[in-house]
Amino acid sequence: MANVLVVAEHLDGKLRKVTLPTITFAQQTAALTGGEVHVLVLGNGTDAVAAEVAKYGVSKVHFANSPVFENYLAETYAPAIVKAAQAIGATVVAAPSSTTGKDVLPRVAAKLDAGMVSDAIAVFDDGGIKFRRPLWAGNVLTTVEVVTPVKVITVRTTDFEAPAEGDAAAVEAFDAGLAAPDNAEFVSFDQVKSERPELTDAAVVVAGGRGLKSGENFQMIMNLADTLGGAVGASRAAVDSGYAPNDWQIGQTGKVVAPDLYFAVAISGAIQHLAGMKGSKTIVAINKDADAPIFQVADFGLVGDAFEIVPALTEKLKGIV
Repeated sequence: MANVLVVAEHLDGKLRKVTLPTITFAQQTAALTGGEVHVLVLGNGTDAVAAEVAKYGVSKVHFANSPVFENYLAETYAPAIVKAAQAIGATVVAAPSSTTGKDVLPRVAAKLDAGMVSDAIAVFDDGGIKFRRPLWAGNVLTTVEVVTPVKVITVRTTDFEAPAEGDAAAVEAFDAGLAAPDNAEFVSFDQVKSERPELTDAAVVVAGGRGLKSGENFQMIMNLADTLGGAVGASRAAVDSGYAPNDWQIGQTGKVVAPDLYFAVAISGAIQHLAGMKGSKTIVAINKDADAPIFQVADFGLVGDAFEIVPALTEKLKGIV
């Protein structure tokens, strides 16, 4: 069987939403290979996560509860993923194109002697299974064929919808048989806590650019985001200027988002930023420069002073939302 293995991501005992589009990718791939979709959940106390992911149209979920996987380390996750892939006969191993996925899957590919594709946005059969991925901030799309028996893929999750829920699949324990590594040690995880939704999971994102002129002026961006129950983002220029923290950065060198609604406030629309948000369902641009490139991808555009428009818009929405 040419099965597909998805490596699930979870945080604080909850399944991360980026796993779901990865399952959709795996379902499409399995339809071409004639195999099944299996999901691997690594951690300690992962029963609830395994039960949740089992509802999304997969064939089987394998979960490993061990102190070895209490905290993420590529040195422990990579060999466990390899062992699971070999056990189920997986010819494709996939994970979200996240920080974790980009860290661990190259190691998995090396251990499996497998070819790898990063940021896959499509899979199709054209005389063999091939993948499509973007280059040059999405201005070039390439078609890649991997000729090794096993293929390792990180998935650009903004290009796939989440699968529908269905009957729960079988869930079984997986024994990786691993001890703690002697060449690496988990030190700490400095998690940014916020009442707002995670940037890559949010249905609404309000992002600000360098045109806001200061970090203090990002408060009106936060007010609008909070009114809509959304997340706050920023352009690289705003982050580099010290107006916003690094974890807010959206773009080619930041996070890739595709919310239902995206506000680009005082963002000119450089191609590097567009690469991180142009997949959004509806884009609203607010900029005083009528010739700003952001208006070329916007569904709605407001030409004017953001310092007047955003507070007024927030007040209007408070009476509606």
